[in-house]
Amino acid sequence: MKLPVMPPVSPMLSKAVSEIPEGASYEPKWDGFRSILFRDGDEVELGSRNERPMTRYFPELAEAARVELPQRCVVDGEIVIAAGDGLDFEALQLRLHPAASRVRMLAEQTPAAFIAFDLLALGDTDYTVRPFAQRRAALVDGLAGVGPTFHVTPATTDVATAQRWFDEFEGAGLDGVIAKPLGGLYLPDKRTMFKIKHQRTADCVVAGYRLHKSGDDAVGSLLLSLYDADGSLASVGVIGAFPMARRRTLFTELQPLVTTFDHHPWNWAAHADPEVVRRYGGGSRWNAGKDLSFVPLRPERVVEVRYDHMEGRRFRHTAQFNRWRPDRDPRSCTYEQLDTPVTFSLDDIVPGLGRLAN
Repeated sequence: MKLPVMPPVSPMLSKAVSEIPEGASYEPKWDGFRSILFRDGDEVELGSRNERPMTRYFPELAEAARVELPQRCVVDGEIVIAAGDGLDFEALQLRLHPAASRVRMLAEQTPAAFIAFDLLALGDTDYTVRPFAQRRAALVDGLAGVGPTFHVTPATTDVATAQRWFDEFEGAGLDGVIAKPLGGLYLPDKRTMFKIKHQRTADCVVAGYRLHKSGDDAVGSLLLSLYDADGSLASVGVIGAFPMARRRTLFTELQPLVTTFDHHPWNWAAHADPEVVRRYGGGSRWNAGKDLSFVPLRPERVVEVRYDHMEGRRFRHTAQFNRWRPDRDPRSCTYEQLDTPVTFSLDDIVPGLGRLAN
């Protein structure tokens, strides 16, 4: 492989802001695996955010790149999997499997797509030294007519359109809006872009805690839960960003609530069905070998947390502590309090993307 920009390359990053800034180029924020794709003829490599190769996990993308992309190019984008009218991040996680046979099977059952949103090189030209406005124009021109696996993300310089995308596209599983300075160069591993993400709050019941790695007298994370319509207590995520001193005081405060699994809603030993165990928090969605043992608590304490959006029945990312809610009845903490985005079709964002889900 001999390209103007050679792997590995760390992708350019973004920093969070609360409002959409003026005077930029705006794109939907795709919720997938960030990747930089390198193609030199038949040679194709997919890099990740941490510069590790991803090619073996997405063989269908490498095959499609040889057919759809220019002969020599370096493209920054997002690997996604379409499912119905939305994106399926859990299906992406399942692709990170050591067995090549399973990866190939999943590639056929749930094929991935690549959403291109920046151009680092085309032919013999290095575009990283050019402003984003030129890179965007070259990307659109160079990838004109690609598909069905590769797609160029929509973009606009109109703030009102970007705000509409922010409000509507969440219903298709997108994560917000990215703003890119029109004159910005491509600076690997630098936070020169801006991301605007959805922020919401929810009142959750604290159902347990995990110990901090430093020892047995500090809380590592709190396990969050909500009551389902059938009265069962479902695991929805964790919070864990506390100063060390607060971790120790939390440990002391929670001791009066410690109970046994026999008297706790999450008594995994009572369930033979692994799906029941997974659904209510007894196993990791991403890492089956991860130790998820915890100290059970009587579900009596309520905490308000900040979250961006849901992935199925759980918070997509780690939630953030907001405040304690001693005034809130734990039984009133149900799924009904959560916002439900209006469904939005992927095909209305990128024509043809939704067809991969069928």
